Amino acid sequence: MAVRAVRGAVQLERDEAGHMSEQVEELLTAVLARNGLDADDLISIWFTATPDLHSDFPAAAARRIGIVDVPLICAQELDIEGAMPRVVRLLAHVETELPKSRIAHVYLGAAAALRKDIAQ
Repeated sequence: MAVRAVRGAVQLERDEAGHMSEQVEELLTAVLARNGLDADDLISIWFTATPDLHSDFPAAAARRIGIVDVPLICAQELDIEGAMPRVVRLLAHVETELPKSRIAHVYLGAAAALRKDIAQ
């Protein structure tokens, strides 16, 4: 069993807690499904949000879908001029048999433009 890192991101349409929760839940569900993972495979997840998001903690969405015994942390993304607004990113550390080349990094909607080189 190897430890791997999985990246993901989603751009929110608006800064509202319910919308953030829905979008982060969709992102987490896609990361798990596309990599054949479940909550027991998670080691930890780092979330970042752009400085224009204030409505909720992205990690709260993970707790709502049952990821309750995994260390989670939220941080603010750098405030870079011209950066895509309203983006939540994640970096999940997981245990998996997948080689690095088979890890599916998940960039939903407009966030796919952030990493065209690895978005799947």
